[in-house]
Amino acid sequence: MRWTAFVMGGLLCSCGAQAQAVIRGKVAGPEGPVPFAAVRVGALGTAADAEGRFHVGPLPTGGVILRIVAMGHHQLERVLHVPASDTLDLGTLQLDASATALDEVVVTGTLAPVSRDASPVPVEVITPALFRKNPGPALLDAVGMVNGVRPQFNCSVCNTGDIHINGMEGPYTLVLIDGMPIVSGLSTVYGLSGIPTTLIERVEVVKGPGSALYGSEAMGGIINVITKDPVLAPRLSLDLMSTSWQEHNADVGFALGKGRLCSLTGMNGFLYDAPRDDNGDGFTDMTLQKRVSVFEKLTLLRPAKRVASLAMRVVGEDRWGGEMNWTPAFAGGDSIYGETIATRRWELIGQYQLPFAEQLMLQVSANGHHQDSWYGTTPYDAVQRVLFAQLVWRHRFVHRHSVLAGLAYRSTFYDDNTPATSTGEAPAVVNNAERRPLPGLFLQDEWSMSDRSVLLMGYRLDHDRDHGLVQSPRLAWKYAPSGRFTLRAHAGTGYRVVNLFTEDHAALTGARTVVIAEDLLPERSWNATLNAVRKWPGEKRFIGLDASLFVTRFSNRILPDYDTDPDLIVYRNLDGYGIAQGASLNVEARLGRGFRANAGATWMDVFTREGAVREDQVFAPEWQGTFALSQDLPHRFTVDLTGQWYGPLRLPVQPNDFRPAYSPWYALLNVQVRHRFNGRFEVYGGVKNLLDFVPADPLMRPFDPFDRTADDPVSNPNGYSFDTSYMYAPLQGIRGFLGVRMALD
Repeated sequence: MRWTAFVMGGLLCSCGAQAQAVIRGKVAGPEGPVPFAAVRVGALGTAADAEGRFHVGPLPTGGVILRIVAMGHHQLERVLHVPASDTLDLGTLQLDASATALDEVVVTGTLAPVSRDASPVPVEVITPALFRKNPGPALLDAVGMVNGVRPQFNCSVCNTGDIHINGMEGPYTLVLIDGMPIVSGLSTVYGLSGIPTTLIERVEVVKGPGSALYGSEAMGGIINVITKDPVLAPRLSLDLMSTSWQEHNADVGFALGKGRLCSLTGMNGFLYDAPRDDNGDGFTDMTLQKRVSVFEKLTLLRPAKRVASLAMRVVGEDRWGGEMNWTPAFAGGDSIYGETIATRRWELIGQYQLPFAEQLMLQVSANGHHQDSWYGTTPYDAVQRVLFAQLVWRHRFVHRHSVLAGLAYRSTFYDDNTPATSTGEAPAVVNNAERRPLPGLFLQDEWSMSDRSVLLMGYRLDHDRDHGLVQSPRLAWKYAPSGRFTLRAHAGTGYRVVNLFTEDHAALTGARTVVIAEDLLPERSWNATLNAVRKWPGEKRFIGLDASLFVTRFSNRILPDYDTDPDLIVYRNLDGYGIAQGASLNVEARLGRGFRANAGATWMDVFTREGAVREDQVFAPEWQGTFALSQDLPHRFTVDLTGQWYGPLRLPVQPNDFRPAYSPWYALLNVQVRHRFNGRFEVYGGVKNLLDFVPADPLMRPFDPFDRTADDPVSNPNGYSFDTSYMYAPLQGIRGFLGVRMALD
């Protein structure tokens, strides 16, 4: 009643009073100012600056509720009365440190908002604060800061890439934007490029199958990109960066409207147009790129806090790599080798909470992707359109059971110029574009068995036209005897219907021919994870440990065979099983005055077994780890040291290959110095790849990319052929970077 009275009083005063006021203050915690805290007063919101200062207004006279949310702190709520004066100065508002360093709300694990500490499913979070420690032009680089997550370049010429989670290849990772499966299939290798980092609130990562909630493609893990609320976003944000390799990146965002309708606009531009060949093989070390992306998000403030939002994104990119003297005039020709990819993409995401007493949410997304490419003399012209819709109902029964149920439907259209979408033999070849509907339903019950224990049960049923009904159950349990120790166990299944030509771009380099040896069955996975979290909080320090054991077993796994014939890639279902198992440990610490550390290591054993034959999976390192160390210095300076390190991983080699079959141990280190002039302006600079590590011999026979003399037994006694797949790390050596950031309310 008290809250209702204050809110109603605020509404009445807003109609009858003419006076307007501004509320200002400063957010602080036990360690000092809390930067970038989310501040909301009634219907208006903003973000504190780097010094914790904020101001909100103009506000009508009357009663309002102030809410402040900040990572690593308990939420603050306070009832205020806005006076009929110009400014209400709240002074310093003190937040209490939470028992967990990251207590923000997450949604990916359960499809419902819940604090990360309370989630029965382990969820890892990347925040913009981590982005800023190692700035990059694409989100693909940023997710590599999560332990167990590895960005993989699949081609040393076109630099297409994907994301591996716990050693699982990119097609096993489902990428979401605001909870919608907007990035999949044809766009997987480009999905995380062109998302303006200035508009990202956080990135949530779930390791292990999520098909019980998200259906096909969520076999190995989920990455969910959460964009900012326009109400809380800065009026203007700007991030400009250039490197000594003449890479130029610009992220610009601005928010309009602080009333009933609010909008958030973001634009990203990336330019790299200076070919380099530092390793002397005659090919570009990095693909040349020109990319423009525009993002628009609208939110409508509705009664009873019901959700209504619409987001749109348009991406255009042109890239090419190849011999240094290649130009667009040589595209498709056999005189100078090059690979060129033109991408045009649009996305639409909408959410609307229906006006009923029950929590009923309608979510819709659609996207279109057109790719026009040449891989040497091989053309690849493909179109994909995906429509997705789901209706989600949430209800809490007797304060113990939180039930979620939904109906989902996804329709995929795919067409290209390859045998994947054609029937018959020449000259009577008929185009046969793929249209794949995938309806499904899901049910989940989160049962609070006691104040210490939570049990989550989930089940999904999908219907595929080729494979019939597909069931995906899961079970998760959380036991937290105190705020300092949490134990989680999770088991679930996943499945995936495969479109090889949209996922394996190594097949399109022009160097190998694709052979599908049989009718392929959908892949299935079974996963179990045990996770333990222990925290040692304190007023001036925090130490946290996060340890996990995991195992995933695959059946019907579809694997590319690169080894039988160097001119072929042969696809077939595995007549056996695959295993991805391992352990990970993360350490987080805040010590003394301004020292922060995050570090993690993962041991993995990823292999397939057919009969008595065991084979390690390519591009799956046995060991990998990440770290980020930061130290605040006097006069508003901060030093960041970040990096990733990897143990040996198996590589695709040719018979009698002179190159090693396993990569060496290596590390990619970066150092950065930041200086904040004030709460809204920051300059940063540093060095990437501090150890100047680059792979050796990424190309086989770069002097003969069209294999004109590959069959000559004198000049080529081992029968080597041109190949671009021996790629496990970027070919960019040491380089400097310099940038500037600005955020204005």
